[in-house]
Amino acid sequence: MFEFFRYDARKRITGSLYLTAGLALLAAMVIWVYPSFRDAFDEDELLAAYPQELIQLFGIQTMTSLEGFLAFELYVFGWVILLGLYFAYSAAGVIADDVDRGRMDSLLAMPVSRRRLVAEKFAALGVPIVVVNLLMPLVVLVGAWLIDESMAVADVFAVHLFSIPYLFACAGIGLVCSVAFDRAAIAQRVALGATFALFLMESVLEGTDYEDVGALAPMRYFDPNEILLQGEYDLVGAGILIAVTLGLVVVSQFWFSQKDV
Repeated sequence: MFEFFRYDARKRITGSLYLTAGLALLAAMVIWVYPSFRDAFDEDELLAAYPQELIQLFGIQTMTSLEGFLAFELYVFGWVILLGLYFAYSAAGVIADDVDRGRMDSLLAMPVSRRRLVAEKFAALGVPIVVVNLLMPLVVLVGAWLIDESMAVADVFAVHLFSIPYLFACAGIGLVCSVAFDRAAIAQRVALGATFALFLMESVLEGTDYEDVGALAPMRYFDPNEILLQGEYDLVGAGILIAVTLGLVVVSQFWFSQKDV
């Protein structure tokens, strides 16, 4: 049981560590430059330096506290955008790549259902998602301590915990693309475009008459500012993301089971 999951999970361990190292460097750089921002600008000057469109796009609330600075520079940019796109892109190759390279016939010749194959390959993405979010809180807290700043430990761990269902939802978008297209390159490009379009839709439509349309975007249900600045945890939003992920996996399983390969 779970042979495909174990095989794919082992292959992703090294990449997960490299991904974590890269994000750790990004976090270290953001934390290192924060004191210069804090000392050089006051709140009004700092926000006035950014276009209003950029403030709305990234949901910037404050940059004179370490929590607000990290929410924008690290979590909205690094987690909501970069990691969201990364996992959508990665998931878009889990099925399409095997079809594209002609390996899928060999896999399906084994006594395994297509539904199980989709589920186990998707579940293996949990390795990088969990590894990154397990190690990064320590990097952030140690970095804050080194510059003599204090952060609520529970909130730091919470922002990473609540990012897990968000990243799985983004991966779910990629999974649907992976079964919809036989060419991995096409599936990955569509997944990137769809995920980024959802981010833009949620950000641009906020505060307009069409704001409700943004409910389709996973980004609606994961807000680093809400966690780090207000200490509020959106359990309902996390539940919605989990339900969306399960729905996308089921759709992908059904689609692949009916598809000619």
